[in-house]
Amino acid sequence: MNLVFLGPPGAGKGTQALGVSEKYSIPHISTGDILRSEIKRGTKLGLEAKSYMDAGGLVPDEVVIGIVASRLQEADCQKGFLFDGFPRTIRQAEALAEKTTIEMAVNIDVPDEAIVNRLSGRRVCKACGATYHVDTFKGDVCSSCGGELIRRADDEPETILNRLHVYHEQTQPLIDFYGGRGVLVNVDGTKDIDTVFAEICRKLEEAFGA
Repeated sequence: MNLVFLGPPGAGKGTQALGVSEKYSIPHISTGDILRSEIKRGTKLGLEAKSYMDAGGLVPDEVVIGIVASRLQEADCQKGFLFDGFPRTIRQAEALAEKTTIEMAVNIDVPDEAIVNRLSGRRVCKACGATYHVDTFKGDVCSSCGGELIRRADDEPETILNRLHVYHEQTQPLIDFYGGRGVLVNVDGTKDIDTVFAEICRKLEEAFGA
């Protein structure tokens, strides 16, 4: 199964994508994770991408498309894959369509106000990357490794609003793109993680008999 996960920043795409990847044994491809790895290593690509990500903007298409094209050539993608965070624009979707067929686009729908609350309260461990939320975790250090908890630059309230603006302007048209191709399914992302996951799995099993 060749899948794309859609939805605004903070909708839970990464969490749900990882769950689906593990359950159905297909590779989870997150361009965001790849870019953050490049940033952490201080590569030329990472430094270029960081300026866009910190401002809540999108990394240029040519950079992301190059990463994706390379990743699809790897052996583990031959029996299916799951994209999380790509495509973000119609141009990217069209470029992806030239390389492979997307069989289902899962849109995790969450209202803007819920996104702002989720992201502004998110804290990430500087050492191991574990994620917490101030509504459910009151500590200052990671419960797993004791590392410092920080708010990512792209989780600042002003940056979140900019990210949502960018999403609605440039990324949301993908819903119409995949809807027009008859492969879009919508999932209510305001429910708890387990309920959202069960709904996604139900839709996958209906479509693929997975």
